[in-house]
Amino acid sequence: MTMRFRYSLPFYIVAWSALLFLMAPIFVVVPVSLTPTSFLSFPTEGLSLRHYQQLFQDPAWYRSMGQSVIIGLCSTVLATAVGTAAAIGALRLGGTLAMTTRVLALLPLIVPPVVSALALYRSWVLLGLFDSWAGTILAHAILGVPYVFITVSAALSRLDPSIAMAARNLGAGWARTQLQIVLPNIRSGVFAGAVFAFITSWDELVVTLFITSRGIFTLPRRMWDGIRENISPTIAAVATILILFSILLLLAMRLIRGRDA
Repeated sequence: MTMRFRYSLPFYIVAWSALLFLMAPIFVVVPVSLTPTSFLSFPTEGLSLRHYQQLFQDPAWYRSMGQSVIIGLCSTVLATAVGTAAAIGALRLGGTLAMTTRVLALLPLIVPPVVSALALYRSWVLLGLFDSWAGTILAHAILGVPYVFITVSAALSRLDPSIAMAARNLGAGWARTQLQIVLPNIRSGVFAGAVFAFITSWDELVVTLFITSRGIFTLPRRMWDGIRENISPTIAAVATILILFSILLLLAMRLIRGRDA
């Protein structure tokens, strides 16, 4: 036991060092959001919530948060439906067709965001979806499909196929088997994919900059414009809220998966 701990200690040190390095921006953003000054600085003379108050009193930030929530929810529904159906279909298919389905489902995750943004920009202009709610929701849904596909595929790999076979032998049709047998047994994977899809939409900036103009102003885009025009601690307050919201979603996903397990 002592030898095992001695050999594993360097790995723990490296792992925790990497984790702290990744969390370093959080340790900077949160204190800056509580500064009493009107510029970015650490709160050396006390703490203040003035920038959070300013955030919730500005109608522009309100509109951006509302747009991000609506677009995130709608795109999550679409991404969850498409990603779950693709994962179930890839499991039933075989050979080249199944591989093609997997590649197409994961393609938005493989292609660089700038390339996806350029392709969507050209397509949305031709289809009349540029700077529209429908175009933004569809674009965010496309970006969220790979995450749903991965989590649902992982949940399906742990599902005993004899359960679905038993339902079919007892007279249940294919659609009824998927809805009443398969989906309830993989709901943790579906929910996890939905959470990741929502976070992807909630945090998306690059594609949104290409496919929107003045009609759609999501929260990340509002932050981007605020950084370009006037660097204010209000941006740090918004970033803190985004971080806390993402953490709450991940904790909810963890609780649901733990309960199912």
